[in-house]
Amino acid sequence: MSPLTGKRVLIIVENLPVPFDRRVWQEALALREAGATVSIISPKTKGYTRSYECLEGVHIHRHPLPADASTGLGYLLEYGSALFWQTILAWRIFFGRGFDVIHICNPPDLGFLIALPFRLFGRAYIFDHHDINPELFEVKFGRRGWLWKLVVLLERINFRCADVVISTNESYRFIARTRGLKLLDDTFVVRSGPDVRRLKRVPADPALKRGRPYLVGYVGVMGEQEGLDLLLQAVAHLVNVRGRKDIGFCLVGSGSSRAAMEQLSHEMGIADYVHFTGRVSDEELARILCTADVGVNPDRVNAMNDLSTMNKVLEYMAFGKAQVQFAVTEGRVSAGDTSLYAEPNDVVSFAEKILHLIDHPSEREAMGLAAEERFHRHLSWDHQKPILIGAYKRAMRLR
Repeated sequence: MSPLTGKRVLIIVENLPVPFDRRVWQEALALREAGATVSIISPKTKGYTRSYECLEGVHIHRHPLPADASTGLGYLLEYGSALFWQTILAWRIFFGRGFDVIHICNPPDLGFLIALPFRLFGRAYIFDHHDINPELFEVKFGRRGWLWKLVVLLERINFRCADVVISTNESYRFIARTRGLKLLDDTFVVRSGPDVRRLKRVPADPALKRGRPYLVGYVGVMGEQEGLDLLLQAVAHLVNVRGRKDIGFCLVGSGSSRAAMEQLSHEMGIADYVHFTGRVSDEELARILCTADVGVNPDRVNAMNDLSTMNKVLEYMAFGKAQVQFAVTEGRVSAGDTSLYAEPNDVVSFAEKILHLIDHPSEREAMGLAAEERFHRHLSWDHQKPILIGAYKRAMRLR
């Protein structure tokens, strides 16, 4: 018998739609494979506008959400709207399909407001810790104050209300145990490694290089903290200072900063070297990563990024790509010596590391092979699924 046969699960995620949110979708499929009936609540966005659909046996309910926020008032509106709809839909599912476990992902750290009433009915609450919000707040707004203190308080309450915490890496797990005062046995590290069965190797497509010998790939969200402005400055250094017109850059993804970054590339005179694709299918992503010579992770070194594991790092490794990052702690934990590390937030150092990999193909290929082996040995989704099921077993025993 499957370990979760007969169990019912509700997952709630606010900042990305499902199935676009790869981590949440992989969790849902793993739980379904383990025998659970899985429902998900997520927002409506472009390309994901149906209020309800059932995909691969998973029930997906979607709600309206205001446009991407960039101010305190905007975040209040976004989170307030999401909380309202998530609460309505959670009760609707509870009295309909039902659930035994409610699994809520941050941001924001308001999941306890939805989960607490259901705990009175004996339902377990699993907190899936995606972002460290006090650090994220400080990075976004550049200050502390009463709002920051409120964010810290909400994080603490959310931790304490959860039966079990799922962390994306050991740094986050340490926060759960220290700031969140969780017991070691109630915390589990489930990394966000891609499922290689869904991101399959395909032949390289020379057309993606747009007439240039080399291609550098970026995959990820395009927000303020992702450091895309630093990447564009590195591109400008390569083109204008080093005279390297043989390298193209393909930037995959979207977000609140995409339009501004496209405009910045024109202002810097490098738009011909940088191609913004927007969001793409898994098949197109595989085609781009199989064609790219190098992957880049330009996330700034700051309190948030230093402790966070970026999906892009693992995706480059899954496709056997050497990469360049700034020297962030968790990026180094994931990639080890299969990545080069630029000086913190130094665009010239970042550009020169890219150039080193481009100009040393044997070293680049050896690093790529080592990255793929490291990924398959330790980081792939197949290694994470048993830990996820273990977290669920623990949460249900506690209730």
